Amino acid sequence: MLKVGLTGGIGSGKSAVSAALASYGAVVIDADAIAREVVEPGTPGLAEVVAEFGEGVLTPQGRLDRTRLGELVFADQTRLARLNAIVHPKVGERSGRLMEEALESGAKVVVYDVPLLVENGLESLYDVVVVVDTPDEVRVERVSRDRAMPREQVRARIDAQADRQTRLAAADFVVDNSGTREDLAERVAQLWRELLDRAD
Repeated sequence: MLKVGLTGGIGSGKSAVSAALASYGAVVIDADAIAREVVEPGTPGLAEVVAEFGEGVLTPQGRLDRTRLGELVFADQTRLARLNAIVHPKVGERSGRLMEEALESGAKVVVYDVPLLVENGLESLYDVVVVVDTPDEVRVERVSRDRAMPREQVRARIDAQADRQTRLAAADFVVDNSGTREDLAERVAQLWRELLDRAD
């Protein structure tokens, strides 16, 4: 089984690449989805986040207010590190269980979708690292349009992540997503063929 680490900064189109690989038959383990799961209402994860950051990070319905929490942590490296110390071990544990299930199912390619793969030095956990690469300005444009997020907030999130050169230096494969959706589909089809070659 080939273990693939897939990464890319906010707005790079990593989720589109991940979905396309899943449609080809890859088992996708999505760290973001797991990170949301481990702080659902009633989980120990949410209780720990509230204990650390206060009731102000909750919505009136008792769910995590991601926007509010993001405002607190993305501008403050110390607070971001404290949040990561709560969430990352729980994500790691759940991911490990999903990886075992993929092994048991006989999957050829498991794609682990990890936004902060490079930032956390996780390259060695995977057989290959795939980086979805998009120029920063394109990313700012996409995120501010698609998520209705102010540009300054998008830039703050980009600045909190690894820069483009650092991410590219970690890549075994780079998927350029600066073009159209059709361009991206073609590049992912090529990537899938290469991953299958490596998996055999």
